[in-house]
Amino acid sequence: LPAWQDSQLFIKDLHFDGVPMRIYLPREPSASKRRGVVFMHGGCGIFGSIRSYERICRYIARKSDSVVVSVGYHLAPEHRYPAQTLECLSATVHFLKTADTYGVDPARIIVCGDSVGGTFATSVCQELGHRTDIPKIRAQVLIYPFLQGLNFNLPSHQKNAAVAFLPRERTVHFILKYLNKDCSLKEPILAGSHVPESINLKYRKWINPDLIADEFKLGYKPALPTLFLPQVHEEVQELFEARVSPLLAEDAVICGLPDTCIVTCEHDVLRDEGLLYKKRLEDNNVHVTWHHVEKGFH
Repeated sequence: LPAWQDSQLFIKDLHFDGVPMRIYLPREPSASKRRGVVFMHGGCGIFGSIRSYERICRYIARKSDSVVVSVGYHLAPEHRYPAQTLECLSATVHFLKTADTYGVDPARIIVCGDSVGGTFATSVCQELGHRTDIPKIRAQVLIYPFLQGLNFNLPSHQKNAAVAFLPRERTVHFILKYLNKDCSLKEPILAGSHVPESINLKYRKWINPDLIADEFKLGYKPALPTLFLPQVHEEVQELFEARVSPLLAEDAVICGLPDTCIVTCEHDVLRDEGLLYKKRLEDNNVHVTWHHVEKGFH
């Protein structure tokens, strides 16, 4: 949808440091400065736009009486990774620095995103966590985020392998498209052949089915050992970077994250990534609110 007239909101297209943005400002005067929301849309980094998220951004602005800025980051593969994360980062920093201009309290700004937008949101929080030259992000809201590219055989991957819209195979296909990689790598990645045993051992403390509650593991069968393929590993080094796999960030980074709200859905291949991230945050004394939608899907 274009930025149509709205009886409750002023809506305007802007640019923050060269990044297209759309801002939603409540028309009703406020006695004090409002909350701010930086919204990062989903779409695997290759789909979606400000226009396709028009309704949800209006809804958030109206219902929470907040100033919402929607980030129109440029899409892959035409704009190569990590352009998307960097644009979300740049736009967020700009809003934090200029919040007063829009009647926003800089101490009450959250970042929010769904799917890969959730990846971008928490990546931004990870990169800004220890900065002292700008206001701190108050909270992050992660709606069924993608958080790791090491293990595609977690219980939710198995349970929801063929669920509509985002089946397991398509998830990996889209990740490869986003990273501008050969999609023939999909099968060995699904099997886990891109991960050497040393990395599996290193991250087992964070990415491990044993960390997931039994109620989410009905019918789960541990994956059989697979042959490591060094050439595949070399091709997809980006999957081991925290910008793509925020679950791999070190504890020193995780402990600097703001209060967090995580939304997971039962019928979603990414469900368990949200559950694992929830545990990591809690283990590092980050306050987490968790909403699980039992009949929800990606």
